[in-house]
Amino acid sequence: MKKVFVVIALIVSGFYAANAQVDGNAIGLRLGYGAEISYQHALGSSNRLELDLGIDFGNGYLGTGLSGIYQWVFDLSSLSKGFNWYIGPGASLAFWSYKGTNGGSDFALGVAGQIGIEYNFDFPLQLSLDYRPVLRFLPSTGGGWNGICAGIRYKF
Repeated sequence: MKKVFVVIALIVSGFYAANAQVDGNAIGLRLGYGAEISYQHALGSSNRLELDLGIDFGNGYLGTGLSGIYQWVFDLSSLSKGFNWYIGPGASLAFWSYKGTNGGSDFALGVAGQIGIEYNFDFPLQLSLDYRPVLRFLPSTGGGWNGICAGIRYKF
């Protein structure tokens, strides 16, 4: 885990001079293991806050969650104009209920990280792919993730 953190820190510091221009706000969907309403709010020329409210359903449970991620956005226009990548830390809060004879409910509070790539079209549309692992520490310690998710957002 320490090696992963060091590699990410080196990548972030190496590209620090190549910050992308955040184009303002965006709203849309983030889809993967469930669905989230996703809102991105620009906090400066190269960083933003992403808030996601989602629903997740699996074998015998129904869950809702809220995540907030602070993101640094970096330019990848060397691939093609409109490409960026982003990384950042955040927090996650989740509630879920179980169906069946052992029904009940639970919650989790944790810290999250996110890394992804996005493409911004010349018209107000943004597509993204990202990965968000979560380390839950309340009520007990455990890990989680929702795989690689795709996002589609309207920029305004």
